[in-house]
Amino acid sequence: MIVLASASPRRIELLSKLTARYIVEAAHVEEVTDSLHPADIVMDLATLKAAAVAINHPCDTVIGADTLVWYDGEALGKPSSKAEAFECLKKLSGNVHSVYTGVCVIKGGRQYRTFDLSRVRIRDMSDDEIVRYVEGGSPMDKAGAYGIQDGVACSFSGSYDNIVGFPTELIAGLPVLAEDL
Repeated sequence: MIVLASASPRRIELLSKLTARYIVEAAHVEEVTDSLHPADIVMDLATLKAAAVAINHPCDTVIGADTLVWYDGEALGKPSSKAEAFECLKKLSGNVHSVYTGVCVIKGGRQYRTFDLSRVRIRDMSDDEIVRYVEGGSPMDKAGAYGIQDGVACSFSGSYDNIVGFPTELIAGLPVLAEDL
């Protein structure tokens, strides 16, 4: 059985595109890492999540994931307030940034780590547009304060699912998951 170490509705939806044989158990961990490179950060955090859930599922395959938006040498996580969401979107407006998603699979006591990288250009947004978007509530649970599915991007390269937060193409191709999916 696959155990998804996340309660994210978007990750659940994307995993269901790959298999119907899974359960969900949210990881409750403090997301802390000493890593400085975005790929290492997301892989470390995905590993923390997967390891926390794997304790309860030693015979199952556990998948953890973590996504961050990286812009101008800075990680832009989930905003903690509407003001922070506004500032984040103001920075990203009209600019290209990177989206990293780290994946950790724990199976048979072994860890397999990888990451995916996509690039996104957010369309130019006026202050009024940003305020309306923030007031709608969508940015509050998303890295970088936006969802690609909300139409704020004007272009991207790489995996769309990676930008949403669960790189299905990468995950489906992992040899460690071949017999589980």
